[in-house]
Amino acid sequence: MKIDRISEWHLTAADEAAIAALLESAFDVGFGGRTFYKQRHHLRLVMRDGDAVVGHMALCYRAVRLGGRLVDIVGLAEVATDPARQGQGVASRLLPEAIAAARETRAEFLLLFGDRPLYAGAGFVAFPDNPMRWTGMDGAATGETCTGVSETLMVLPLAGAAWDGAADLDLMGPLF
Repeated sequence: MKIDRISEWHLTAADEAAIAALLESAFDVGFGGRTFYKQRHHLRLVMRDGDAVVGHMALCYRAVRLGGRLVDIVGLAEVATDPARQGQGVASRLLPEAIAAARETRAEFLLLFGDRPLYAGAGFVAFPDNPMRWTGMDGAATGETCTGVSETLMVLPLAGAAWDGAADLDLMGPLF
């Protein structure tokens, strides 16, 4: 099996279709044939077995506000494994590639919304009480501005800075 890095603007129609099919099979929510739920990403990590796409992780690079400070982050999203391949280490092979790609940026942190032991094992720390603000955006449609916490927020420092879980996190847009 091999892992490809594909920038969003280089996705082929065939890769879009294969990723969309994988996401539909891996999630309970409908993606409507899209390769993203809320917003397009910047980089895709795609694991293939021959021509078949068996795993996927998407990365977005953006600025957020943590307290009063503007901070560059990478967000990890659309983590999916072909249901027939679950338990075979697909996500375990993709995650180090995602972390390595995030470390190639100037981002201070890699963020995700999830609760799998895989993430904690890779050094992500949960911040379930971090106050947050974001734009609701389900099904690729803008919703209301939301405030609250996410029990599934996890953070991996990339550049040695410490995450302040008490500071307001303004995502300046949707969750990823």
